[in-house]
Amino acid sequence: MLIANMLPLLTRYSLGFDLVCGPDETVTLTIIPRKAEGADQHLAPGESRPISITASAAEIDAELARGADGALGQLIASRKTLADQIAEQREAADAARASAAEAAKAKAMTPRPTPTAPAAPAPAPTSPPVSAKPDEPASLW
Repeated sequence: MLIANMLPLLTRYSLGFDLVCGPDETVTLTIIPRKAEGADQHLAPGESRPISITASAAEIDAELARGADGALGQLIASRKTLADQIAEQREAADAARASAAEAAKAKAMTPRPTPTAPAAPAPAPTSPPVSAKPDEPASLW
C-alpha cells in the first residue's frame, strides 16, 4: 500500500530512502529524490536536495501513505514550482541581456550624421558701392 500511494511521485522521481533508528522509538527517514530513468527533464538542485523526517514509525507511515497529498508530496511540488520560477526568471534575464546586447550593437552600427560646420560669413565686399564717390568716404546707410 505504501508503494502504491507513492506512485504519483515515482512517475517523476526515483526516490532513495535511508532509515536510522533514534532514541525514544523515533525514526529518521531521509528521502533522496533523483531523476527517474527515462525522464526528459533534469532536476533542479532544489528538487534533488534530500528531505529528512524524524517522527515515530507510525507517524511516518501515515504521512507517506498520503502520497502526493502528504507533506512529502507537497514539499516536492513546492520545490518543483520554485525551480520552475527560477528557470523562468533566468530565461527572462538571459533574453533581456541578449536583447540589450543586440540593441547596443545595432546602435553602434547605425551611422551617425556628421554635424555640418556653420557657414562662413560672407566676405566683406572689396569693391566700393556703385553710389560711392571717389572723394567721399563710403556710407554704411
